[in-house]
This record gives sequence, structure tokens and C-alpha cells, in this order.
Amino acid sequence: MNTPHPNPRATLRPIVAISSDRIERHGHPAHAALHGYVRATSEISQALPLVLPALADGLDADTLAASIDGIVLTGSPSNVSPQRYGSPSPHREMLLDIHRDAAILPLLPALVAAGVPLLAVCRGFQEVNVAWGGTLEPAVHEQSGRLDHREGDHDRPIERWYDDSHDIHLVEGGVLARLAGATRTQVNSLHHQGIERLGAGLRIEATAPDGLVEAFSIAGASQFTLAVQWHPEMRVDDSPFARAIFEAFGDACRARQQLRRRAFA
Repeated sequence: MNTPHPNPRATLRPIVAISSDRIERHGHPAHAALHGYVRATSEISQALPLVLPALADGLDADTLAASIDGIVLTGSPSNVSPQRYGSPSPHREMLLDIHRDAAILPLLPALVAAGVPLLAVCRGFQEVNVAWGGTLEPAVHEQSGRLDHREGDHDRPIERWYDDSHDIHLVEGGVLARLAGATRTQVNSLHHQGIERLGAGLRIEATAPDGLVEAFSIAGASQFTLAVQWHPEMRVDDSPFARAIFEAFGDACRARQQLRRRAFA
């Protein structure tokens, strides 16, 4: 009796590109992505994570759209350059990464238009807002009536930085409200910048008690698109809500994978 061979295509993972920062390593330019995003994409989304270099001349949207099943835009110590949204100069404490700006921002509208699922976190959330014509407030904590959304005591182990949290309101009927099964939850807050003006075509998914936009999706996209200002990648071990975000993203990437296979069959 012949034993049927398993179909290797049935077990192929969807391919997810993960944005990187341009850094310096031992005097050399290098590209780096934090492990939390790589791990959550691999273990929770059940996808194959591939780090996307912060190299504008080496990337093009058409090749990516034909090759990947999703994209994760990561958080970072750096910020989107104010020149990208018409602000005259960087805030005095602002760390920039102009190489990442040049690599990522031009890709996003084309990838979303091509149906690529997107999950954007922290800096990635801000990148999407800027790519859709929005603006950023560089120091939310300095604005009257705003909460201090920054990380707390830096003497704690770095994983404890992500313990700081505040309440958010989830828009009824939205992507996050469906994932949470509620209209309120707690999220870990860790950012200096925030949205000043929401980009055109972006739909609010969650707000903080001070009214700051904490999450949005892209209204015209038929696929999964979600951008959050907090850090679900750091709470996938102890937060069902954080896990649900990466699980839903993974489901969307598998659906995209099936469409891409049929298109290239």
C-alpha cells in the first residue's frame, strides 16, 4: 500500500516583511529589527518573517506585492522626520532615521492598493499616518490636557517598560472592538509622539482618555489593515487581546497567500 506524500505547499507559511531601522554596528551601516516583532510574527501569526532593509534604492512596491503576504511596520527609538509632514524642524529630543523614511513611506500606498495585509506598531503607526497625508505632534506630553504616554522608569529591565498602561476606548463595530469583544481595554503606552492630524482615508479604531488617536485602519482597504500606537508584540504571552491582533493578521496573510498562489499558478 502506497503512503501518500504530504503536499509541501499545504504547509508553506505566508511570507511577512518586517521593516528595519538603519543603525551602525561596529562602524558599519546595518539593518536591525527588534526581536519582539519577529517572534510575534513567527509564533503568533504563524508566518515566515523576513527583515526588509531600510534601503530605498533596493526596494520596489511591485516586486514586494508579488512576493509577500503581509507587512509589519515596527516600532523604533527613531521618529519620522518632520520634513515628511511639513514641520519646520525636529524636536530637540528627536532621534531620526531618514533611511527608513525613504525606504518605507513611498511603498505603503502601493502595497495597500495591491491588497497586502498591514500591521503597523508605534513608529509604523505614525508612518502610515504620514503616508496618508497626516501630521504628528512631536511631544504629546507637552500639550495641555494630554496624558504622559511616555515610558516610565528607565532603571527597570527593558521588558518592564512595557508594563505601563492606560485605558482606551475601542470604536464599536471596528476591527479592534471585534477582536477584543469589548469597547474598552488597557494597552501598554510607550511613545513620545502622537497624531496631530489624522491622514485622509484613515478610520479611527481606538482613542485614549485624552482623545489622542491610539489606533486606526484604512477605510478603503478590503484586506486587514491595522495601525496601533501601543506595543502588542511585547504582551503576546499574557494578553489575549495582543495575541488576537497577531492572530487576525496571520489569518489575513494566509488568505493573501492563497490568492497570490492562484495568481501565479
